[in-house]
Amino acid sequence: MSNSSLLSGVTVIDLSRVLAGPFSTMTLANLGARVIKVEIPGTGDDSRAFGPFHNGKSLYFASINCNKESIALNLKNPEDRAIFEKLLEKADILVENYRPGTMEKLGYGWGTLHAKYPKLIYGAASGFGDSGPYSKRAAYDMVVQGMGGVLSMTGYPNQPPARVGISIGDITAGLYLTIGLNAALYNRTVTKVGSKIDIAMLDCQVAILEDAIPAYDKTGEIPGPLGTRHPSIAPFQTFAAKDASIVIAAGNDHLFDLMTQALARPDLLTDARFKTNELRHENIDVLQKEMETTLAAKTVAEWLVALNTVGVPCGPINDVPHVIADPQVAARNMVIEVDDPVIGKVKTAGNPVKVVGAVDEVTLRPSPELDANRAAILAEFVGVGK
Repeated sequence: MSNSSLLSGVTVIDLSRVLAGPFSTMTLANLGARVIKVEIPGTGDDSRAFGPFHNGKSLYFASINCNKESIALNLKNPEDRAIFEKLLEKADILVENYRPGTMEKLGYGWGTLHAKYPKLIYGAASGFGDSGPYSKRAAYDMVVQGMGGVLSMTGYPNQPPARVGISIGDITAGLYLTIGLNAALYNRTVTKVGSKIDIAMLDCQVAILEDAIPAYDKTGEIPGPLGTRHPSIAPFQTFAAKDASIVIAAGNDHLFDLMTQALARPDLLTDARFKTNELRHENIDVLQKEMETTLAAKTVAEWLVALNTVGVPCGPINDVPHVIADPQVAARNMVIEVDDPVIGKVKTAGNPVKVVGAVDEVTLRPSPELDANRAAILAEFVGVGK
């Protein structure tokens, strides 16, 4: 058994493009599902045109579409519609991330498909979902980062809003979509009937706000940007050392005790201002100044040794080259190499879902060229060789 065989035998027809849907189907593919991308003839997935490029191929597209197959179909063309419906006959899951109503206009809305293919599971990701006053609006990652509250809590106080450095709106929606699809697969084993999973990017941003909603509800305090600080735990942030910044997360009294030992600052432990987490949080400006006075004497590397020796959660601030070179990342096969016929050998992220006792796959099939698998797909699903 391997990590990539958990969904072996599951066939996914993927109408999605760019990120939220493709991220979900990539995750399904990495777990063993067969994913067939149905793309627009001529242009394909929008992200094929996103830079950066290498040898004319989008690295963006390549990073999200490994382990998939591609066929180009125009769903307004009767012949291509017939092919698409042959795919649906044998599919377990259909994924799309159009605006609500688009599939209905094509004649492939949930009601129509569920009546014709009752076991088919339908996964839809959109900006605002199938219901509500914003349902038909367009949305991108930045839109839902702003509307969902995340943007208001990211960055530093009294500074302009700062986007989260990755497309967390799309990626979170893709992950929730994957969870919903797997739950629907399990439910189908019991009911023998498929379900529609309706994922809204805005919903997912609200879902990851941690305690911000109940905290505001009961205290009336509006969460705002805190830089790297935590809203209720201290010390839990980045600190300046001799050569760079270091992350120190002493999240309870015991860890704070251990941290003062590593810093050789027993006075911090006995200081009345720092006796409890609540007091440390109230006095975080003073605590940070005291800690950084000590941290300035040594490098990040030296402090990492001292803090890890006593068991205090800590870490460097790695840029991408340092992430790639990190021995822990390497040991977990989280950066692997894909041999793409156009791009050549290229590093990409590995599969974070590890199954104990299973083989962790370290190779991926490269992302497909547009319509690359047409002949094989037609021969298998339609019974023709064209």
